[in-house]
Amino acid sequence: MSTTETRKIAGFPTHVLRLGRGVRRALFIHCTLGHVATWSPVQAALLDKLAMTSFDRPSHGKSGDWSGEGGAWGLHDLTTRIAAALIDKRADIVGHSYGATVALRLAMERPGMVRSLTLIEPPLFALARGTPAHEAHMAAMAGFGTALEAGDREAAARIFQSAMNPEAPWEGLPERARARLAGRIERIAEERGVTLDDAPGLTLPGRIEALGLPVLLIEGSAAPPIVRAVHEALAARLPQAQRVMIAGAGHMSPLTHPEGVAGEIAAFLKV
Repeated sequence: MSTTETRKIAGFPTHVLRLGRGVRRALFIHCTLGHVATWSPVQAALLDKLAMTSFDRPSHGKSGDWSGEGGAWGLHDLTTRIAAALIDKRADIVGHSYGATVALRLAMERPGMVRSLTLIEPPLFALARGTPAHEAHMAAMAGFGTALEAGDREAAARIFQSAMNPEAPWEGLPERARARLAGRIERIAEERGVTLDDAPGLTLPGRIEALGLPVLLIEGSAAPPIVRAVHEALAARLPQAQRVMIAGAGHMSPLTHPEGVAGEIAAFLKV
């Protein structure tokens, strides 16, 4: 059984999906260019274990379009406020990619609302500065901003796909998938103040170290090296971190390897 609705949450038109029959509550926060259905393959394996809520982030799915107010920080703050408003009691938070940065902020700023964190490859690239992986990622993304400014959305999308999903080359994607990615690639640019420069200050000294809750870090074995560098930095600073790897998965493991992701979440939460 599932229910959906679209209403103003934190003052913003937000599409929400609720499903699952478990007693334990979980909030799922999707990746950039995703939507509530991105979680469907993972949630299908957890229907009897968790009471799950997910929502379309601003400018995604059936939610409203973000106005641009406040830049990268404003978007992250709005998304965090929406997520917080959807937690009616303590919940386990599951976040993928940019959604994982929101999950991390929830735990930092509203610790009484969060029981545990499952973070799937948060792109907090500031944590990897000074490493070869960071240099390689910046080189792979070179030309992204220039292409977007020039209006060459396909070139920007190709660069992003190669940098973050090297196991799924642009040329091998279905035409519909390429068109969808190119058509919405500005979402990636809007968030670079978070992914590159940590606009919310999540990586500032002492913030990660102060998290006194269990944290599961999930990464794909085929994810780009920057992912591993970020997870290594997080694990070194988190008091209660566990790391697991999904064999054969890239950055989009919730879609490509949902059974593995769901199994790791269930084992972590002991449900």
